[in-house]
Amino acid sequence: MTDYQPTSGGDDVHALSGAYAVDALEPDERARFEAHLRQCADCRDEVDSLREAAAVLGTDDLAPPASLRDRLLADIATIRPLPPLMAEDAAPRAETPSAVVVQLDSRRRSVARIPLFAAAAAVIVAAVGGLWVRSDDEPPAPEITAEQVLAAADASSTDKSFPDGATAVVTVSRSLARSVIHTDDMRAAPEGKDYQLWLQTPAGVMEPAGVMPDLRDATVLLDGDASTATGVGITVEPDGGSERPSSEPIAVFPLGT
Repeated sequence: MTDYQPTSGGDDVHALSGAYAVDALEPDERARFEAHLRQCADCRDEVDSLREAAAVLGTDDLAPPASLRDRLLADIATIRPLPPLMAEDAAPRAETPSAVVVQLDSRRRSVARIPLFAAAAAVIVAAVGGLWVRSDDEPPAPEITAEQVLAAADASSTDKSFPDGATAVVTVSRSLARSVIHTDDMRAAPEGKDYQLWLQTPAGVMEPAGVMPDLRDATVLLDGDASTATGVGITVEPDGGSERPSSEPIAVFPLGT
């Protein structure tokens, strides 16, 4: 059997094929391995095989996670890579090899392939992880709009007039669990204040439901679940709103069942 002569980069350069295939090498390591790759047909075949496996497993372009390189190199650091078998080694010999020679040759073949198996496992982990990430990144269900609430089959409304001539109408859809307020000719809140909206729970607690814009005419979709709300209130609060009402409501709209 021909004695193995290490490349100028050292014996471990063969172990970089898996990390190279999944683009997980630092620039200096990449340059070193590419120089070796031009001389090593076995490593070129190994890289091509890994890239084909990644192409089959991946459905979208996926950048490897930052931890992939460290995990992969940590795993293969415990294995002393051996050089690929030369064609001369693989050729049958005239004499029957002894049991010891056969056992050693078999060990070399299996150990030499360990970097390939480790890298293939890393590709599979990356691909499965990518599918899991893509599943979590699916867009959420569309938000309910004010128009949908107003047009809902079960929409019910209640209105109120103010002494200065302004009017407001609150509409609720129990099936959509949302409510909407529409104002006409509403005077602006005092300086440094906002009109804050509230949903009243069956227990009589006022839950914050958003702040009215500084517009005389506005249509606003209230925040919060209105499926069991018993009313909608408006209070005058400091700019930005409050967690709990700090003043008596200027209007309360009872919601029908």
